[in-house]
Amino acid sequence: MRVYYDRDADVNLIKGKKVAVVGYGSQGHAHANNLKDSGVNEVVVALRKGSAGVAKAEAAGLKVLDTAAAAKWADVVMVLTPDEGQGDLYREHIGPNMRGGAAIAFAHGLNIHFNLIEPRPDIDVFMIAPKGPGHTVRSEYQRGGGVPCLVAVAQNPSGNALEVALSYASAIGGGRAGIIETTFKEECETDLFGEQSVLCGGLVELMKAGYETLVAAGYAPEMAYFECVHEVKLIVDLIYEGGIANMNYSISNTAEYGEYVSGPRVIDSGVREAMKEVLADIQSGRFTRNWMLENKVNQTSFKAMRRQLSEHPIEQVGEKLRAMMPWIAKNALVDKSRN
Repeated sequence: MRVYYDRDADVNLIKGKKVAVVGYGSQGHAHANNLKDSGVNEVVVALRKGSAGVAKAEAAGLKVLDTAAAAKWADVVMVLTPDEGQGDLYREHIGPNMRGGAAIAFAHGLNIHFNLIEPRPDIDVFMIAPKGPGHTVRSEYQRGGGVPCLVAVAQNPSGNALEVALSYASAIGGGRAGIIETTFKEECETDLFGEQSVLCGGLVELMKAGYETLVAAGYAPEMAYFECVHEVKLIVDLIYEGGIANMNYSISNTAEYGEYVSGPRVIDSGVREAMKEVLADIQSGRFTRNWMLENKVNQTSFKAMRRQLSEHPIEQVGEKLRAMMPWIAKNALVDKSRN
């Protein structure tokens, strides 16, 4: 595995190019503003007419164009819109308008790896995937740090796609933390698996199960929330800082012993078999096919599941308890008024 840093990248490469950032959500606002602050003078944000992001981008001092016009103008088009709409966006607005020799870039490998987008052969295709949400990409950059990024190249007719990708990654702060070389396949499949089995799917269901178990046993919902949700941040921060050993060093011997004897009872061989099934669905493309079909029926099941989660008591109790801790909102990573 090769890791690059700022010293390995020529940030002047991206400074000399016209960059269009398509989308102004979590990642879009971070990329566009970090590029601008790094001295990339020609940055535009591509948005559809009427998008709420237009006013936010313009308030940040960024020029806004519609996607087709931005694709005609740009040397590098970074696509940071939701995965499910990128295929149509490329076919209808980006692909037909990009100049030969330009580059298209992504922050996730799904559309390229599963052939939902088939880029023209005369354009470079690369990926810069920050290993953190856009709000963290922006906040770490502003404090002088950065979020590690993954870099991959799928097409390289220009012969310098990797060099441009490294320059881009450096300009958004990735070179301060490390830019790890990978492939679209590896990034896509590991990212989907991590999200589904551990980071989002697995963790959310684990917290809900713990909360529900305590409440069903007669304990106060507030106590269940603190023990099974609120304190997750304390544990994750310790692991983030120094690994599992660092967390175990910081907790009590009682908690550590409980980890060893009870953790494997919860995450047992059955869970590992289920994880293998999740990975198989990802590798075969079954998950991606199902997700694209879901979008063809207006995300009916997806929106229903989102609503069900929002109505779960764990969310209601959490909202009440967070209101008692104003420092959480004061230091919030997400500011919907700006991104």
